[in-house]
Amino acid sequence: MAAAPALRELQRDIETQASALSKIQKDIAKNHQVRKQYTIQLGENELVLKELDILNEGANVYKLIGPVLVKQDLAEARANVRKRIEYISAELKRLDGTLKDLEGKQNSKQEAVLKVQQRIQALQAGKSKS
Repeated sequence: MAAAPALRELQRDIETQASALSKIQKDIAKNHQVRKQYTIQLGENELVLKELDILNEGANVYKLIGPVLVKQDLAEARANVRKRIEYISAELKRLDGTLKDLEGKQNSKQEAVLKVQQRIQALQAGKSKS
């Protein structure tokens, strides 16, 4: 009879571990989604920089601010795009680090769930023998 409370405790433990694992998996999915957006933005900004590099020094460049196009210096426009590319690249690097951390946590939670499942099975096997 001592096995029943222990079994209930293990089942509660596995539910807790499973919900924590689920949360980590949602965080990983969110990380992938944000990373995808940054990757798209990086590609767009690199394309803009290539187009700005093609222009002659005297070319007119306009920046959309709200509903208005404002004339902008070509060198300033290039500098702004380069800054954006730097920022996006840094964010992607940060997201990669976060993703590795989350994947490590996910693996440890999966192992913890597996160990609890094995303990439950062992308890049930011992119960059925008696």
